[in-house]
Amino acid sequence: MFKILVVDDEPKIRELIVKYGKFDGHEVVEAENGLDALNKVKNENFDVIVMDVMMPELDGFTAVKEIRKFSNTPVLMLSARGEEYDKIHGFEVGIDDYVVKPFSPKELMMRIEAILRRGKSLETERDIFTYNGLKIDFTARSVFIDDHEIQLFPREYDLLFYMVKNKGIALTREKLLNKVWGYDYFGNDRTLDTHVKLLRKSLGNYADCIKTLRGVGYRFEINE
Repeated sequence: MFKILVVDDEPKIRELIVKYGKFDGHEVVEAENGLDALNKVKNENFDVIVMDVMMPELDGFTAVKEIRKFSNTPVLMLSARGEEYDKIHGFEVGIDDYVVKPFSPKELMMRIEAILRRGKSLETERDIFTYNGLKIDFTARSVFIDDHEIQLFPREYDLLFYMVKNKGIALTREKLLNKVWGYDYFGNDRTLDTHVKLLRKSLGNYADCIKTLRGVGYRFEINE
């Protein structure tokens, strides 16, 4: 089951997509304009967004531009305008597909499924770790919490990546210092403890994933 956000100022259009989405077993959330959609994407995680173009408050193109500032959630654009210019503009602002109204609900759902499959395929090809709202993209060297990218210091990335790659394993202080700082490191344990403290602060609600093993070191642990 996937979570779909349907954004359209026409209630009947939303009702139709909700009906077919739920029939296919998905959770479907509605938004009546771009501003409403922007607020929902900031506060909830969605697998795909179906976005109309012409809406009051905030049009679809502008809404996608704003969403792309903090989220990479796939967007399928709906529009009564089928001109090439509109389609090109849509792809330029970051959409993944473009469907012209009137549309076939079955085709729309198939296009949504195709977008979701592509997303899963890309995650399989890339080296990505996910745990609830925590996403670590080792390939891109980036960390996201609830679709918001967090910025870490270079050594924090190295420390987090090594711990996650070895999740569930007790890692001694000596091993962490050797693997993350290098065998030629001659500092003390305070450096490691300071970086762990900073990392926990950056991870917010996921700080507890880093367990302290008294007298030993640390372990990255999740509830599976």
